Amino acid sequence: MNDYSFKFDVNDKTYELVVSLNVIKEIQKQYGTIQKWGELTGSQGKEVDIEALIFGYTAMLNEAIDIKNESLPKEEQQPFYNEKQVGRIITSLGLKKATNVMNNVVINSTKSDDIKNE
Repeated sequence: MNDYSFKFDVNDKTYELVVSLNVIKEIQKQYGTIQKWGELTGSQGKEVDIEALIFGYTAMLNEAIDIKNESLPKEEQQPFYNEKQVGRIITSLGLKKATNVMNNVVINSTKSDDIKNE
């Protein structure tokens, strides 16, 4: 797995999602496995579990903020999003698009670089 970052715009503001081991750990802690969480957030003709979707977005948005904050002075650091704020971001993005964005981000994060055997 590689850290993977994806930026998207909503209402003239750019947001960033980061999938990392930290995010995967949070999801596993909450849902047991990434697969179980993915089944809840997937769009395979089933109703999307909104709580699971918001949880994933919150973890990924806040990971991006945390990474940026590490290199900023305290007074310039951005606060983390809470779940209500994330729910509003998802609403503005649109549920179907938000689900597709998240699924693509997670899929792309699991792709590894080709390694040649020597």
